[in-house]
Amino acid sequence: MTSIRRLAEGGRIRILHLEDDPNDRDLTCATLEAGGLDADVVTVSDGPAYEAELVSGEFDLILSDFSVPGLDGLQALSLAQRRFPGIPFILISGTLDEDALISLARGGITDYVVKHRLARLAPAVMRALQEATERRRRAEVERSLEAERLFLKALLESLETGIVACDGTGALTLFNRATREMHGLPEEPLPPERWADHYGLFQADGRTSMRKEEIPLYRALHGENLRSVEMVVVPNGAEPRRILASARSIVDTEGRRLGAVAALHDVTEQRSLEAQFRQAQKMEAVGRLAGGVAHDFNNLLSVILGYTEITLAAGDVSQRVRENLEEVHEAGQRAAELTRQLLAFSRKQIIEPRVLDLGVLVRDMEKMLRRVIGEDITLSTALAADLGSVRADPGQIEQIVMNLVVNARDAMPRGGSLTLETADRVLDAVFARNNPGARPGSYVLLAVTDNGTGIPPELQAKVFEPFFTTKGEGKGTGLGLATVYGIVKQNGGYIQIESAPGRGTSVRVFLPLVREEAEEIDKPATAPPAGGTETILLVEDEPSLRHLASAALRAYGYTVLEAGDSAEALRLCDSHQEPIHLLLADFILPGVRADELARRAEKSHPEARVLYMSGYTDDALVRDGILDPGVALLQKPFETSVLARRVREILDAPARRAA
Repeated sequence: MTSIRRLAEGGRIRILHLEDDPNDRDLTCATLEAGGLDADVVTVSDGPAYEAELVSGEFDLILSDFSVPGLDGLQALSLAQRRFPGIPFILISGTLDEDALISLARGGITDYVVKHRLARLAPAVMRALQEATERRRRAEVERSLEAERLFLKALLESLETGIVACDGTGALTLFNRATREMHGLPEEPLPPERWADHYGLFQADGRTSMRKEEIPLYRALHGENLRSVEMVVVPNGAEPRRILASARSIVDTEGRRLGAVAALHDVTEQRSLEAQFRQAQKMEAVGRLAGGVAHDFNNLLSVILGYTEITLAAGDVSQRVRENLEEVHEAGQRAAELTRQLLAFSRKQIIEPRVLDLGVLVRDMEKMLRRVIGEDITLSTALAADLGSVRADPGQIEQIVMNLVVNARDAMPRGGSLTLETADRVLDAVFARNNPGARPGSYVLLAVTDNGTGIPPELQAKVFEPFFTTKGEGKGTGLGLATVYGIVKQNGGYIQIESAPGRGTSVRVFLPLVREEAEEIDKPATAPPAGGTETILLVEDEPSLRHLASAALRAYGYTVLEAGDSAEALRLCDSHQEPIHLLLADFILPGVRADELARRAEKSHPEARVLYMSGYTDDALVRDGILDPGVALLQKPFETSVLARRVREILDAPARRAA
């Protein structure tokens, strides 16, 4: 309890009195009592006793003679201040010389009362106690204000929103941690004229430097209240940041402007995610369109490729007609490749995944890749030993490698160097957070790096769009990277591109690592397909494709029953008394789907194997483009030789249902 509160509440003041003269002690106590002070006075007469009381007691005020045994006034004052900092200390003594008084004053003595003028003592004590209490009160207020200031500073420093303030003259007075990081610069009391240039402030277009009158903090200083003003900050040596600024004036109770404060919210990542979302929506829409077109186009291409192949195989056409047909056939194959690329981009390509070693696959392709890139480009590989496996369609991985290598080749028209790299990689949460679309986990990296022309930053966001190309007119379809992007996404991976004009390009593909041994990859068959005498029920609702497939299969010796829908196919199953060895059906049919047709046909013809035809993953026989186990599929578009070979494979397979 403070001294003044004790007095106000009728309490007693505790006083330590250092005096070796008994008469002076009594006179002092009497004077205090006469002055109206109700005090407990503890008297000591020498230095050791004084020190002992300071250690063991609590006192509100100290009265001291200048000289007692073992101690003088300066020493007594020093001991008191060490034990009770700020305690009032009044010296009661006879006449002192000027040097002693100066020393005591410098030491912090509160007052000095001459012994033969003790009438001043009580008022001096009251004044000293009041001043001490006021000092304590002010110290408590200052401590409270300092604690509040530290709390607010810690709060402002912890915010991820930038907070900046200025005083009434425009000099910056507050620049929290987020603001410092945003600008890459320390706090400085700069005037408004230097803000835009020093801190890299630009309008929303990111190119036009802000005039002083456009800066939100300056506008708030002159009375405006602003919300969500978009601007761009270009930090010192770092990437531009897109900022939403809100600002308002700071005014006192009388309406005088004391300054302004602005909150700076960094929305760079948010804008990037919004742009990616819009891009994803656009890509999805294009993908749906591409998939729909490819679905119908595949049937037409099968007819074009099939009839040109049959006609060319007939051998009774003139050389000129043969050359024309070969051109048609080649164009059809290019169109089929475009269709496959569209389906790969839209993630509607049907895949047959295997457990693969990317290093083995790249090594197997190396000879072919060297022919593709030409002699003026140096190809090197950095293939990690003991590489983890991935689960993917081998043909799709070859598409990725070929498309990336061809793109790299085209970026080096005067030659250069090209590197293919494989390695195991772990993508952590920080990587995933900084790279939208990536997920933490273990991956196998496939990187293709060139030292070619590079890609400008403003074009890098578009390189995965279908039909976008940096090549000249008539060079490329713009589907290469779009195809790679679709394949990577379909396989649950992540793709990253790093490029700069004149410094080349590195495309890094991350495919999920699997803990399984890689499988041997079968080489495609090259021998002519064998025929047979079995009976095939062919179900296809596109008449031209049905007639083509039927003619081709009959040419290989098979008996073919034709149906244009499921109902007609079921009637044939019921009426045909001989065995039906194979049901060859387009998966999407009028009436019931081919899988339901197969189940019903099994009742009357349990001996029939099943081979589906399809070219589009919206079919229910696939999940995310991956064939269900045990399903046999012939992908459209196909040539008649491929049809015959696949039919023979299914008929010769061990006896079990393919559906």
